[in-house]
Amino acid sequence: MRSLTEQAVRDSFVNCSRGEAKRLATPRDLDERPWDDLDFLGWRDPGAPDRSYLVSERDGDLVGVALRLPSSRRGLLHRSMCSLCLTTHPGDGVSLMTARKAGAAGREGNSVGIYICADLSCSLYVRGKKPLRTGSRFEETLTTEQQITRTVGRLSAFLTKLYD
Repeated sequence: MRSLTEQAVRDSFVNCSRGEAKRLATPRDLDERPWDDLDFLGWRDPGAPDRSYLVSERDGDLVGVALRLPSSRRGLLHRSMCSLCLTTHPGDGVSLMTARKAGAAGREGNSVGIYICADLSCSLYVRGKKPLRTGSRFEETLTTEQQITRTVGRLSAFLTKLYD
């Protein structure tokens, strides 16, 4: 992924108003992100634990998505798998994140959801660049590049649902 500025991040959001995009908390470490290893930029809102954000490139354009997380927490014995990178995590390591749809459908309250790593580090897990605390990745016959392609494809399919 190409490196992004704060303004580019704010301008990319498709499922919230310009005012909401202007007020949301953006990462302060954009200059330090490992851009070559990221398929998307994802972060949790430090001031609102039920909010996350994701910015990805889609057809040459940036698409930013505001996501919501459920307030309930799962027990440590419960394990879930991320829909993007297929990493399993115990407890609340994977969350159902929902996003309002873009345009009129979103203003009417329609949304889509995806189970995703709660820390939004899918790109780093796939590449083996971020160690798992207690989760696991299945041993696959796919190469790392093929796993990256699969992850990007799954993300693209989710982003397409925002416009359906």
